[in-house]
Amino acid sequence: MDIKNLIVTKEESNNRLDVYLAKQYKELSRSHIQKLIKENYIRVNSKLKRPNYIVKSGDQIKFSLPRSEELLIKPENIQIHIVYEDDDIIVVNKRQGMIVHPTLTNLSGTLVNGLLYYCGPNLSDINGMMRPGIVHRIDKDTSGLLVVAKNNISHEILAKQFKQHTINRKYHAIVSGVIGETNATIDAPIGRDPMNRLKRAVTGSGKHAVTHFKVLDRFRGYTYIEAELETGRTHQIRVHFAYIGKPVLGDPMYGCKNSKFKLKGQVLHARTLGFIHPTKGKYVEFVSDLPEYFNKLLKLLKNNYFREQ
Repeated sequence: MDIKNLIVTKEESNNRLDVYLAKQYKELSRSHIQKLIKENYIRVNSKLKRPNYIVKSGDQIKFSLPRSEELLIKPENIQIHIVYEDDDIIVVNKRQGMIVHPTLTNLSGTLVNGLLYYCGPNLSDINGMMRPGIVHRIDKDTSGLLVVAKNNISHEILAKQFKQHTINRKYHAIVSGVIGETNATIDAPIGRDPMNRLKRAVTGSGKHAVTHFKVLDRFRGYTYIEAELETGRTHQIRVHFAYIGKPVLGDPMYGCKNSKFKLKGQVLHARTLGFIHPTKGKYVEFVSDLPEYFNKLLKLLKNNYFREQ
């Protein structure tokens, strides 16, 4: 990792941070610089800033620039649960704890490393060498279904469906607290948390975000729900349920880890994924079984619930 220290001159001031850095490092695209900023590798006066921050004369910028050899993503023989595969797509059931794609500080052990070993070069390259084949993501500690594109045509068609919010995505989760409604909708805009840029929050300046949900079961102090995404904002389900005071159980960022159940992360599983197949033109839908940790927790809650009635 090369560490660069820059001081903004008077002539260079009044530019966006990403524009300023793109002028300093012409070998890097502006979009790549924006990713570096969002992944916290660039600081202004020792503070994290957004790409649209306007630099001022005298600003001190610390830029962690990865060497090209450090960005080599290596294939790894990692076990991947393939639900479906053809010449155009792969549907994967990701396990809890696995990161979807490499970052500048985590280049191994990800789903992408495993996909490169399994598929070789047969993955779309639209999102660059860090995210081959990756059309969408789910969080590290969220388990469940993902669709991966083997070629750019399939990638573009799937990406358009995600952008138009026509993908059918249903998640199962256990949330803290008892929800009285049988079903409901959370319609609240989500943006970056002004107090912590690593988090998201419901904010008036955020993007339109809608989550529909129904209650599948209730326990003493907890509710088992199915959430359907109308939109797909970062951390949407986790943020929305924390917003209504019912955070996802085990969520260390928006709720609490809850050591009572010895959880390794939020109890959230992407169970259903449906879309128009990019080349066959027909609707396809995949449903995954709940992971073992999820079923064990449900059994525990049900037993406790019935004993207390």
